[in-house]
Amino acid sequence: MAFTQYHAKYFAHELTKRCSSDSMEKLAGAFVDAQVDLNPHQVEAALFAFKSPLSKGALLADEVGLGKTIEAGLVIAQKWAERKRRILIITPASLRKQWHQELQEKFFLPCTILETRSYKEAVRCGEDRPFEPRDSIVICSYQFARSKAADVRATQWDLVTIDEAHHLRNVYKPANVTANTLKQALEHAPKLLLTATPLQNSLLELFGLVSFIDEHAFGDLQSFREQFAYLNDRAVFETLTWQSQNQTGR
Repeated sequence: MAFTQYHAKYFAHELTKRCSSDSMEKLAGAFVDAQVDLNPHQVEAALFAFKSPLSKGALLADEVGLGKTIEAGLVIAQKWAERKRRILIITPASLRKQWHQELQEKFFLPCTILETRSYKEAVRCGEDRPFEPRDSIVICSYQFARSKAADVRATQWDLVTIDEAHHLRNVYKPANVTANTLKQALEHAPKLLLTATPLQNSLLELFGLVSFIDEHAFGDLQSFREQFAYLNDRAVFETLTWQSQNQTGR
């Protein structure tokens, strides 16, 4: 069948139409070309990330092997389909090529790995803002994002995805320079945090991760300590669940 102007207009409409944040149609753009076998929980996680248009971000904390990269890929692909293309992925250096491969092979999204060599080459070629390449998602390491924090902060990001986000869970400690530098640089950017271990040693680590997205969600550190430090595990779970439900309903 010939691909007519009518078909082009129809598909353009499907890709760009506005849908409610909890609708499957919200992810229409991401499904068009994606070469992935999706599981229901992955779709639900992606829709959760879109759930509140007023939210400053989301934390996806599925266990290892359940496809957090695919969940993030759905969100990124949908943003791309909506032509919101200032997208940054911050990941440990060892995972940069993996992210590049996953997004290209499964979602057909163009990506650029930004590191010291490519950054200097871009500057040498006259690019004054290497973090804003034309029509390309930027992938970089934690260390590089920290070293170029001024550039990161100067960019109006549509989405910043942070993999292995447990590296940021001690952001409430001034000694964690990388986490605090990135928090300031990404203060106004919508963020998607991925980690399989949001908690390891202390409930304060959850405070740290959530505060990285929205520092007002749990109040200040002292208030959080007073509210949760002396509760048993069941009471903590019930209190956090109640707060989450009430914030979602606002």
